[in-house]
Amino acid sequence: MTRSLSSIAANCNTTSNNNNTASRRGLDSSSSLASHMSLLSLSSIKSPSSSLLSNNIRTQSTTTAAAPQKSQLGEPITFLTLNNLADNPGAVKRARRVGRGIGSSKGKTCGRGHKGQKSRAGKGVHPTFEGGQTKFYKRLPKMGRMKNAKFKLELIPLNVGKVQDYVTMGRLVPERSDGVLTMRDFVKAGMFPASSIKSGVKLLGDGKTFVKDKLLLEVPWASASAIAAIEANGGYVTTVHYNRLALRAHLKPHKFPTKPKAARAPEGEGATEHDKHLLPKRARPPPKYMQYYTDYEKRGYLNPRVQLERKQRGLKD
Repeated sequence: MTRSLSSIAANCNTTSNNNNTASRRGLDSSSSLASHMSLLSLSSIKSPSSSLLSNNIRTQSTTTAAAPQKSQLGEPITFLTLNNLADNPGAVKRARRVGRGIGSSKGKTCGRGHKGQKSRAGKGVHPTFEGGQTKFYKRLPKMGRMKNAKFKLELIPLNVGKVQDYVTMGRLVPERSDGVLTMRDFVKAGMFPASSIKSGVKLLGDGKTFVKDKLLLEVPWASASAIAAIEANGGYVTTVHYNRLALRAHLKPHKFPTKPKAARAPEGEGATEHDKHLLPKRARPPPKYMQYYTDYEKRGYLNPRVQLERKQRGLKD
């Protein structure tokens, strides 16, 4: 009996507890329903802020939806600017610092070894040094014109056909009053620059069949065919010697001091740039070229017959 009574009491307690929890749950559910109803009533009231919020949410959703479409276009293009300009990886190798202790692998002697000329500061041994014996380039014999190479003439070739072309075009006009064409006139006409004239100009006979005008020329060198072609049409060629100083005074007289007004010639049609400056006296040719400039066949300016013919033509000295 005692056991049955105790079991009945326990069942009663459990049922009461279940009823209490059920009642509590019902209250909780009723409270939750009330809260949901209040939220629905608030959401039903439309305001401008709520509409903006909803629009923002919609735009965010659309952008997130369109994001994968942009990724299909490929990687973005990056332009080369100063802030992203750099060398390729590994293009620049950092130099090894020497004399920074034995841990740097180049400490103490810095990889130069102990003593000797190669370990000292300076340029060291000359590349052609052979330990004291005669150098290789000194053991070779002297050949050719090695000793006279500095006396080689650097002449600019000028054909008579080209001179006739420039005269026909009207680009080559004599500066002197006697109508003689010189190297200065060739430079002013644009046939070659003044800096290219090292030793002078040599007149050649190419294009001699096109010569038709009466040309008067003064050049340092001239060939026999060029002289014959010019004189066949009534012209005249004179070969004149120019050393380095005379060549500079002839081509660039403005580099020399100007004459005082008392010493200047009256300016007129025949006045040239050479008449306004104090120019050095022309030197005579060296013995090596004296035979050339005294030969009549070469029309050298030191030949007496050439001087007489120039005076008869009214040409200046």
